[in-house]
Amino acid sequence: MAKEYSRTQRVADQIQKELAQLIQQEMKDPRLGMVTVSAVDVSRDLGFANVFISFLGVDDQEKIDEGLEVMKSAAGFLRSQLAKSIKLRTTPQLRFSYDNSMSHGAFLNELIIKARSGDSDFQRTLADKEQEEQEPSANQEQKGEE
Repeated sequence: MAKEYSRTQRVADQIQKELAQLIQQEMKDPRLGMVTVSAVDVSRDLGFANVFISFLGVDDQEKIDEGLEVMKSAAGFLRSQLAKSIKLRTTPQLRFSYDNSMSHGAFLNELIIKARSGDSDFQRTLADKEQEEQEPSANQEQKGEE
């Protein structure tokens, strides 16, 4: 019977949690802003960890590149802090990459909305939803008056 939750996955999850806390509490660089650790992939030998990060509210490629450079320069510091909090023989070397899944998802969502906006069934569904959202608030106002 194969393990459903491998050791590398458990280590990756722990690294993700620890890195998120370290970046939030220990990183003081003003160029970073709000950083989200989206995912961590650890190699089978636990030698390398690919860390996927995104920056909240940043769409400019220059700022993204600058943020990645800041993270890459802080990789040694973050690795040493990880070594103190995670008990492993060797702490994986950190490699940072930008995770564009959030912006790509928003782009796809816009395309779907544009494609469906011409659909008459979709227009009726939107109107029904808006009406349903307005009705409960009207019902609550009536209950409050009673």
